[in-house]
Amino acid sequence: MFIFDSHCDTPSQIYRGRDVCIDNAYAHVDFPKMERGGVGAAFFALYTPAERTQPEAALYVQRMIAGVRDAVRRSNGRVRLGAHPSEVPGNQADGCMTVFLGMENASPIGESLALLRWFARMGVRYITLTHNGDNAVADSAADGSHWNGLSPFGRRAVAEMNRLGIMADVSHASDKTFWDCLEVSEKPIIASHSSCRALCGHRRNLTDEMLQALGEKGGYVGINLYPSFLRDDFGKRPEEAALLDEADRVEGAFIADPSDPDAQSAWIRMQERLKTLRRPDVRDVVDHIDRAVRFAGIDHVGIGTDYDGICVPPAGLETIADLPVVFDEMRRRGYDEKAVSQVAGGNLLRVFNEIVSC
Repeated sequence: MFIFDSHCDTPSQIYRGRDVCIDNAYAHVDFPKMERGGVGAAFFALYTPAERTQPEAALYVQRMIAGVRDAVRRSNGRVRLGAHPSEVPGNQADGCMTVFLGMENASPIGESLALLRWFARMGVRYITLTHNGDNAVADSAADGSHWNGLSPFGRRAVAEMNRLGIMADVSHASDKTFWDCLEVSEKPIIASHSSCRALCGHRRNLTDEMLQALGEKGGYVGINLYPSFLRDDFGKRPEEAALLDEADRVEGAFIADPSDPDAQSAWIRMQERLKTLRRPDVRDVVDHIDRAVRFAGIDHVGIGTDYDGICVPPAGLETIADLPVVFDEMRRRGYDEKAVSQVAGGNLLRVFNEIVSC
């Protein structure tokens, strides 16, 4: 079975010093874990925080791209950096995994179509229009107060992404941005790492109406594994909320200076503490798959784990090596092998091919 994860935040971890060629004790994603999980391909998302200026964000993304390329070169042929989805079958036949580049947050391009074209040449194959803040392209789900959806430049940028074969990704976008992007884009759009708002009311999730519209236009949604997007009750007890707030501070200190052994040790200890929280599990993940299939259709649903970008995963899905349990649960619920294979990776590969090629 071919597994294709539409969103891993691993480039940020590489930038902080993780060697993804070896099996790391405290990591959601590295190449050995991908192999153990049977993951044939993954999008590595080049995430930039909303607070960075455009020049800072552009430089940071280029450094992350360099880090991913270096890691692939050091993989001894186990991994290849993909430029087009058509490369996947050949890589699989050669026993190689494929890593594709996505960009999470369009702020590195500022208001420049030339920079958009540059990042396309660097191998970026989707752009998540926003993160947790509005930018020059669009309003985000976390703010959503600047443009009332896509900006005038954002409309031009989506059209240029269509021309370049870059997928427009509406995860993190405001509701109005979602609808604007669906209207403006002549090609299907994706939500690389989003879940279902009917099951968990977070503003980052998609409504049933959005899921249906996404499917009708031929798009794709990758179900996100972050517990806060799976269940409304996650982290709501006072002691749990306090632990999550403490975790944000500890992780922030580690991000600020990843070379500090004390900061790194503190973050490792915190990850062990976070595992004591009442967490959603594989059943909750497949509940969201069920809902997305109901409204978007079986041809338009996949997995976008958000691994390495979440502080704690669902119970039993500690790393990317555990992904097969999701598909085992689907089988237990009566999905046939064709449907399981579609959600595991076939749908993403097909939509990716359609958007890049049409």
